[in-house]
Amino acid sequence: MSQEPPQDGGDPGQQGSQGWTPRDRSAAAPAPDPQHPNGAKDPEGRRKRPKRPKRTGWRRAVPTWRMVLGGVLLLALLLVGGFVAGYQIVDIPAANASATAQANVYLYADGKTVIARDGEINRENIPLRRIPRTIQHAVLAAEDRDFYSEDAIDIKATLRAGWNTVTGKGRQGGSTITQQYVKNYYLGQEQTLVRKAKEFFISIKLDREQSKDEILEGYLNTSYFGRNAYGIQAASHAYYGKDVEDLDADEGAYLASLLNAPSSNDVVAHPENRKAILARWDYVLDGMVEHHWLTPEDRDAMTFPVPGKAKPATALSGQRGYIVQAVDHYLAAHKILDEKTLATGGYRITTTLQKKKQDALVEAVKDNVLSRTSDDRDADRNVRAGGASVDPGTGHVVALYGGVDYTRQFVNNATRRDYQVGSTFKPFVLAAALANGSTTRKDRAITPNTRYDGTNERTVQSATGSTGYSPANEDDVDYGHITVREATDKSVNAVYAQMAQDVGPQEVKDTAIALGIPQDTPDLTASPSIALGPATASVVDMASAYATLADHGRQRPHTLVSRISKNAEELDLPERTTRRAVSREAADTTTSVLRSVVDGGTGTAAQGSGRPAAGKTGTAEEDKAAWFAGYTPDLATVIAVMGQDPETGVQKPLYGALGLARMNGGGAPAETWADYTRAALEGSPVQAFDLQADEGPEEPDPDESGDPDGSDDTEEAGGTRKPRDREDTDEPGTADSREERRGTRTRTPDSPSEASRAPREPRSDTPAAAPPRTDGRDRGTDARGPGTHRPGNEPTRPAAGPPAAPHDSDGQEPREPARP
Repeated sequence: MSQEPPQDGGDPGQQGSQGWTPRDRSAAAPAPDPQHPNGAKDPEGRRKRPKRPKRTGWRRAVPTWRMVLGGVLLLALLLVGGFVAGYQIVDIPAANASATAQANVYLYADGKTVIARDGEINRENIPLRRIPRTIQHAVLAAEDRDFYSEDAIDIKATLRAGWNTVTGKGRQGGSTITQQYVKNYYLGQEQTLVRKAKEFFISIKLDREQSKDEILEGYLNTSYFGRNAYGIQAASHAYYGKDVEDLDADEGAYLASLLNAPSSNDVVAHPENRKAILARWDYVLDGMVEHHWLTPEDRDAMTFPVPGKAKPATALSGQRGYIVQAVDHYLAAHKILDEKTLATGGYRITTTLQKKKQDALVEAVKDNVLSRTSDDRDADRNVRAGGASVDPGTGHVVALYGGVDYTRQFVNNATRRDYQVGSTFKPFVLAAALANGSTTRKDRAITPNTRYDGTNERTVQSATGSTGYSPANEDDVDYGHITVREATDKSVNAVYAQMAQDVGPQEVKDTAIALGIPQDTPDLTASPSIALGPATASVVDMASAYATLADHGRQRPHTLVSRISKNAEELDLPERTTRRAVSREAADTTTSVLRSVVDGGTGTAAQGSGRPAAGKTGTAEEDKAAWFAGYTPDLATVIAVMGQDPETGVQKPLYGALGLARMNGGGAPAETWADYTRAALEGSPVQAFDLQADEGPEEPDPDESGDPDGSDDTEEAGGTRKPRDREDTDEPGTADSREERRGTRTRTPDSPSEASRAPREPRSDTPAAAPPRTDGRDRGTDARGPGTHRPGNEPTRPAAGPPAAPHDSDGQEPREPARP
């Protein structure tokens, strides 16, 4: 029986019963796929790769290279996307209000010396061209030496600052000047990530849109230097009292060293930090040498420039407030800048005020008025003073006194228009008569030698009869027939009231306006009483009008401003035209008469100036104000002492003030005028008056000759005067002079008048009460009529119409509207 080999089948791993050896399984198995080492098959039949062993232990915390690469790529994508989004979203914003706020700067006439700064922010922006290169380099050496060559962002410093903010480590320096400027000008000082992100993008954009010079200029104008000084110009004044153009390199280096720590680096305020401050100053100078901005020799020669002491924030105290107020009012009144525009700040206003004269005026008022007040006298608490001085050749207001202190008495006594000018108005009546060729009622030319009846309470006569107006002379004195010169010396009301009627009240008003009195002056009314000064012109107005007389009748509108600019751009000022107000003969003849007032009349105290002078005293009704208005050939000044209750603002009589029984213009006002004029003109040549005056023919005294017809001394109605030919012009001061119409007259040389009279006997110092009148009548009747007295700062006005010829309540004329 044959044997057959077994067939394939069954369990290949089992050995056959006949003892045959099975095949090698490893040899029979297919070779593993190198792509699938674990023998797994892919969907196409290939074997799958074996699984990676799991990471265990500490290896689980370590990212694989794939994770690192992915994270870096994701971070880069986020950063790029964030930068693009931030650049598109964050725009350059408008400047913050505090960065643009500036003070208006008021300067003396030299254009350098600061009078005052207004506003809460002490900043004055200036163009980069005004900042010396040495000062610019000092700032760069202190803050950013590579500013002109670097990018807008210091990445390292920005990241460091951001990290310190997050971790609470406080502020960290190192930002570029561009970044600091963005923070100062567009953002704020808060330390937040949002602010730093905005600073980043704005800096990049700004660096693309503005030049390096523009950024540096903005930085220098917005940085804080301590002492409430924002910007390099304010800092220059705060520490060294000068404009930035005048700083030396060592001074600029110190200001630059303040930027990183303004308060602690103030060597005057913190002398204990002197060592650190000097080290910072040295660092700045060494940086300038390193970058060849300063020679080693100059560096070695420098010593530390100790700044001046910090001045208290006086702001508008003293005269500053009055000056600022007067200048602001002038700018608005002349439509140069309105109040709202001026309030935006940044204006550099050069005034016409001269520091020497301003200081002299303040000192004169102090010596002659304020120093004479006493806390023991009730009347002295009401004393106020005002003053103004005008250059006749230019119309510039060179000095102004508004009050004792603007922070204590805010009403400006130099510009207020609520006190009667009194007899200081009388020269305008005389000038009107001379300029218009006026005559008396009997057709005699009005000249300094013309005689008038100076009888007390003489009724003023018109061409048609009595006017019913009978002004009283001071102390009810009867002077009889006196010349116009004598009547001016003694300030005789009866004479000047009649003269105003002879000239024509409207002509007197027009002449006053032509000389410089504003047309809208309260109570400047065309009536015979106009001669006695019921008008309430300001001290500045009166000084301007008297300056016209000093300049031979040429009128220049007064000004307080000579130049104004903002951001280095000049603003146009209105043209000021010189015009002839009255003829030279009329002005010079008036001056000749006013010289007599100083030489031997009521104004002899003005002789203390030591200069040839002309002037006039004046006193308001009830002694509520006393004036002296006078001039030399080169300076016209008006001083007024006023009475006002400090609590209610009501005008008060000055009886007993300064220890005097009664106040008059020949006292403290004239003495103040003399002291001021002497000091203001000290060092300048003494100028004599060059006068072309027409004194007129001498007239006999009717009282001595017994001829009652020798002058206009009758009071009966019906007196007439020949009407003047006014066909040529109706303008005051433009009529032909008498010299042209009647031939040449003798002119008076520049010498003291022979017609001068000795001064009156001085009054005795009686108790402070108002001196009684012998007739028992009230001295307080106002020349403007009842009901028109204006107390305080808010004067009232009559209900309608200008004040007419005034009457007392019983129908009689007022007794004393104003005294000399």
